[in-house]
Amino acid sequence: MSSLILIILFAALGILLGYVAIRFKVEGDPLVDKIDAVLPQTQCGQCNFPGCRPYAQAIANGEADINQCPPGGEAGIAALADLLGVDPKPLNEENGVEKATMVAVIDEETCIGCKLCIQACPVDAILGAPKHMHTVIEAECTGCELCLPPCPVECITMEPVTQTLNLWQWDKPDASPQKKDAP
Repeated sequence: MSSLILIILFAALGILLGYVAIRFKVEGDPLVDKIDAVLPQTQCGQCNFPGCRPYAQAIANGEADINQCPPGGEAGIAALADLLGVDPKPLNEENGVEKATMVAVIDEETCIGCKLCIQACPVDAILGAPKHMHTVIEAECTGCELCLPPCPVECITMEPVTQTLNLWQWDKPDASPQKKDAP
């Protein structure tokens, strides 16, 4: 009899908790979601935050400036400024400099399978097993360079991402004024 009462009590509490969870559901901060969508999702930590989502949260809370993301570059800063209705700023060089998009490449002949690069990769773009060669999933690699320092045999290099039709962009126009020949 007592077990039946406990079952009924737990069922009632479960229903009550389910109703409360549905009725009073707390959504994430939409501003943080919008800021996070603008960031490049490299999870590199160059902004002094452990990833893009914490950096987005700090921007939304007014704890970080919009110019701390080197992978996002000037285009990312301009997009954040437009989203937040503030003036764009130059990239804070204390966080790094804007570079071409890179991808990690492992020299499979030199790799000793230590798995330190796997542990360092924030996006799980490196595959391999202990004491076996490792490889990088190019489509997943964000070029954050976090796998370089822990590699004891320096078998990882960063190479520019191969241009494909999907990745191609127009070159930026020359910012210097053009001289016109006088007639």
